Amino acid sequence: MILTGPEIRTAAQDGRIRISPFVPDQVNPNSYNVRLGPTLLTYTDPVIDAHRSNATREITIGHDGYVLRPDELYLGHTLEEVGSDTFVPLLFGRSSVGRLGLFVEITAPIGDIGFHGQWTLMLSPVRALRVYPGMKIGQIMFFVSAGAIAPYRGKYQASVGPQASRYWRDLLGAGVS
Repeated sequence: MILTGPEIRTAAQDGRIRISPFVPDQVNPNSYNVRLGPTLLTYTDPVIDAHRSNATREITIGHDGYVLRPDELYLGHTLEEVGSDTFVPLLFGRSSVGRLGLFVEITAPIGDIGFHGQWTLMLSPVRALRVYPGMKIGQIMFFVSAGAIAPYRGKYQASVGPQASRYWRDLLGAGVS
């Protein structure tokens, strides 16, 4: 089951969902709009290596916006910190943003129960596109879970700002080099 807008409001008020800052006008019929935070990351190496930490460059989006270029992966973040110890959150790009040619979070929309923090957004434009801090970039839906809950305690917990991939950390425990 997916939570309706009124239930998202109620769950945000009683603490089953945490959204900070919570803006009532961002509640939709069955989702909550999230806004783009002011910071982007891009990878600086010509080849990204999944087996190691990769260098990044931080970009601050000014009031006049920032032009995203095609063939570049940008890591952005939600302005809001969002999480739930009860519901499964899923984040998708808003259709209005998709109609501008911006892919948002197309490969990893699911959040874990127990994650709380700003969400890292994978932004990939089809053509040059100017984005602005605070623009409504995505929407989060909340689903009821079934079964026992084992809260997320992973490597991205309490994230603030965009987070580069930490995939390489998974390899350390697996004995892969």
